Amino acid sequence: MGSTTPAIRGGAARRPDTRRRGAVVAALMLAMALAALDSTVVSTAVPQIVGDLGGFSVFSWLFSGYLLAVTVSLPVYGKLSDTFGRKPVLVVGAAVFLLGSLLCAAAWNMGALIAFRIVQGLGGGALQGTVQTLAADLYPLAERPKIQSRLSTVWAVSAVAGPGLGGVLAAYADWRWIFLVNLPIGAAALWLVVRHLHEPEQRRAPRARVDWAGALAVFACGGVLLTALVQGGVAWPWLSAPSLALFGTGLALAGVVVAVERRAAEPIIPGWVWRRRTIAAVNLALGALGLLMVAPAVFLPTYAQSVLGLAPVAAGFVLSVWTLSWPLSAALSQHVYRRIGFRDTALTGIGLAALILFAFPFLPYPGSWWQPTLLMLLLGGALGLFQLPLIVGVQSTVGWSERGTTTASVLFCRQTGQTVGASLFGAVANGVLAARLGGAGDLDSVTRAWEAGTAPEATRRAIAEAVHAVYLGAACAAVLAFLVLLLVAPRRFPVLDD
Repeated sequence: MGSTTPAIRGGAARRPDTRRRGAVVAALMLAMALAALDSTVVSTAVPQIVGDLGGFSVFSWLFSGYLLAVTVSLPVYGKLSDTFGRKPVLVVGAAVFLLGSLLCAAAWNMGALIAFRIVQGLGGGALQGTVQTLAADLYPLAERPKIQSRLSTVWAVSAVAGPGLGGVLAAYADWRWIFLVNLPIGAAALWLVVRHLHEPEQRRAPRARVDWAGALAVFACGGVLLTALVQGGVAWPWLSAPSLALFGTGLALAGVVVAVERRAAEPIIPGWVWRRRTIAAVNLALGALGLLMVAPAVFLPTYAQSVLGLAPVAAGFVLSVWTLSWPLSAALSQHVYRRIGFRDTALTGIGLAALILFAFPFLPYPGSWWQPTLLMLLLGGALGLFQLPLIVGVQSTVGWSERGTTTASVLFCRQTGQTVGASLFGAVANGVLAARLGGAGDLDSVTRAWEAGTAPEATRRAIAEAVHAVYLGAACAAVLAFLVLLLVAPRRFPVLDD
């Protein structure tokens, strides 16, 4: 009897911890769903929003403003989570996101809605960074693929279900419900986090010093530079006075960031993020991932509708298939990196992705729907093999007190890559169209003409060539990621003991 009692007590003591961790994981998935659903749900309701509030000329800032706020706040939240703990940062971030959602639902014009979307983005940055960091805190290295594959599944389901949910709410209820539906989901996530997430007290810094000057400088610099990238070539020409002024101001602020961070005792962006080979290589590689993801995410639906002649729903299916293979491949990647290591697994994934992207321009014209669909299915599998080993690997090279900053730097680079990619590939596509059509319009204008039935066959071929050029650029980004990992990353990541 005496020998069995301790075992029973031990089992009883462990069961609440298991239940508690399950509740926290559920909260993390709900919080990630808020961030993942956001843009896809809103995008389908744009016609109803513009019809109600007006502001068609600036509606793109519903997405750009949110993206800017998420991106520039990521490094700040990463450092704060290392300083004060994950729980307070996640709770505050979720509360800000829900406040932004409530304000968006009450918006009275497009300007107010854009401002409130920025508030949402400031909360979304905390959700994305802190959820990924907590995923590594909760699970030892051997079990981290479980939680990462679950989070990947949340993104996949959101990518498929988001547009449908947004369309249903906009058509049968009111577009304001797109934001109000966040409130019960966020409230449930907050309740689970507050009740079940308990962090060890000894991990928190006894005298936390926050580099608020650095945070403000990083926020200002990132906001100005990303605004220049988002609006350049869209709201004004690249070499116009507004564009040059923004880039000049951004570079000056970058100098301010360097000066402030060098003097700070606890900098928001510490120098070791770039001095350590593993972290620097992963940052650059995932920045290239953000760059190449723009090609299918932004340009494939246009290709499917204008070149293949598919309806919008069918075009969405062609794109969405990579969200099915990506999380499946990510979940299975652990069996590969346990044999050959994190770097070589990622090299395999990005090498395959480069070949698939290079193959896209060789599709026959006009081709059939199954051809790009097959390539997207394969691309999702390749990128799942690439991204997850890098995230799990780099999180495993740092301790608790550095994990938030490391995770935030990785996500920041990926988000920045997406912003740069949207501007760069937009310029590439418009340049190809101008060359093929004698300078007549850009991708948006010729696509609208095609949808209206007023564009000739030459326009269809020009769109195909423009998208092919974008995919070649994405393939080059994949090659860049391959070279960074091959030449900069160590073959074996310096993994710490759990």
